[in-house]
Amino acid sequence: MSLHPVWGHEAEREALGNAAAEEILPAALLFHGSHGIGKQRVAHWLAQLIVCEAPLCEPCGACPPCRMALSFEHPDIHYYLPLPRPKGASGDRLTEALEEARLTELEDLRTTPLRPSHRDEVRGIYLGTVRNIRSQAHKRPAMSHGPIFIIGEAELLVPQEASPEAANALLKLLEEPPGEARFILTSSQPERLLPTIRSRAVPLRLTPLNLGDITAFLEQEAGVEPSLAEWAGRLGQGSPGRALGFLPAGEEEGPLERLRLRAFDIVATAMSTDSSATYSLALGFPPAGARGLIDLFGFVEEWLRDLAALAAGAPKALLNHDRLSELEEWLSTSQIKAFHVTSAFGSVDQARELARRNVNPQLIISSLVGNLRKALRGHSQRGVIT
Repeated sequence: MSLHPVWGHEAEREALGNAAAEEILPAALLFHGSHGIGKQRVAHWLAQLIVCEAPLCEPCGACPPCRMALSFEHPDIHYYLPLPRPKGASGDRLTEALEEARLTELEDLRTTPLRPSHRDEVRGIYLGTVRNIRSQAHKRPAMSHGPIFIIGEAELLVPQEASPEAANALLKLLEEPPGEARFILTSSQPERLLPTIRSRAVPLRLTPLNLGDITAFLEQEAGVEPSLAEWAGRLGQGSPGRALGFLPAGEEEGPLERLRLRAFDIVATAMSTDSSATYSLALGFPPAGARGLIDLFGFVEEWLRDLAALAAGAPKALLNHDRLSELEEWLSTSQIKAFHVTSAFGSVDQARELARRNVNPQLIISSLVGNLRKALRGHSQRGVIT
């Protein structure tokens, strides 16, 4: 199978195509924008354009390099994504295991190129991966003038035990790229990258797609029926990869829909006056794996945002458009004001920081619900875990 066509980002692609035609394309680029918005697909489009035998500001799509690029088989386009850390591997064996995992991931992409942007497991780009990139960058290219490295979700460059950070190792490559090597980094959180890495890569922000484009994408590329495509498209907030995450997988809910509903339960529990419900909710979370809560907290913020919008008299601004009646009921049975909801966002920030520090998830959720309850009632926050 080959990659689906690029949807949206016409102005950005035109600028990149013109720069390539004029031979002024930077050696290092940083595509940034919302998660799942299509940054990696545009990066792959650019790599295809660079290796194309007859480019005219667009890849021709017919030459052998173009066809190989579309099926992840071009020998000079190297695709790196965050991966789960291989268990039981360290040192040189970890470096080898990460490369094996990358090749497995590429094979999965060849067979299933269309997939949600969300992953449940914790992933990272480790020092061993950067070592593999460095080794590949110093090899002679097979077909093109130089190798092209696409590094997705580059903000997930993480430290390695007793070694320099992976981010510092990548920085050295960007400062002195060997030969005609090119690097295309993508990130939905560029502020988490080292400032020195950001300074070495020319940034390009990709903007959200409109609802019509996302709905058409889901219908044409994923075969989704129109009403479901519109529902997921609106929840996608301009991001095709995010929209895919809400679609059901067989008999099960999509991974982002599960997170959205669980976040709803957190806010609903905070709205309740039954304190025992807090402990029941918290015990439903595992006692370990706190970093897996970070995406969940983003959905908690979205529910709070909707509460604030509704309290301020702006129902058309809702993100969770399908749950208007529940939100209205919450407001009708409480004395919540928009400024109360605004103060509750600090509780989510605290919970997110605790998750990054890998505190017990049950304690985090219990503390979060308690602090949200106090904030929504207009009380000062207390009981924060430190």
